[in-house]
Amino acid sequence: MNQELEPPDHAVGRSRGGLSTKIHHAVDGKGRPLAVLVGPGQGGDTPMCLPLLNAIRVPRLGAGRPRTRPDALLADKAYSSRAIRSELRRRGIVAVIPEPRDQQGHRKRRGSRGGRPVAYDPALYKQRNVVERAFCLLKQWRGLATRYDKHAVTYRGAVVLAAIMTWLRA
Repeated sequence: MNQELEPPDHAVGRSRGGLSTKIHHAVDGKGRPLAVLVGPGQGGDTPMCLPLLNAIRVPRLGAGRPRTRPDALLADKAYSSRAIRSELRRRGIVAVIPEPRDQQGHRKRRGSRGGRPVAYDPALYKQRNVVERAFCLLKQWRGLATRYDKHAVTYRGAVVLAAIMTWLRA
């Protein structure tokens, strides 16, 4: 694994409730984790999107490089940014991300310079519940839900162990 993707030992963040950590993970269509990252609790979701996509490595059955590019990215409105959409377009990944109302208003206010409305497939977006169900599986582990570990590396290890257990169930 790349050194840059390893979470630093001080990745524990401070939020209103105290020390916290966010789990960022990409799952396949069946809810099995493909990549897992741990970030600070006060950090946003958007900055972790591209490192998370870079962490995806699915080995091929035969010879060849591992697959690193999903067919589509189903994400909620928090991931709707120009940078993410342009990077997904550059990589040839279909973005299934709705546009938030405030971004719609900004675009409409700019008139013809605001660009076209964001197109996404609402029927495909309904499959995003797979991600939410994968998070619910992670929260079944009391240690992950309550964040008892002191160090982010130990916490990430527990998250990876939970991901392995999810793959073994499949």
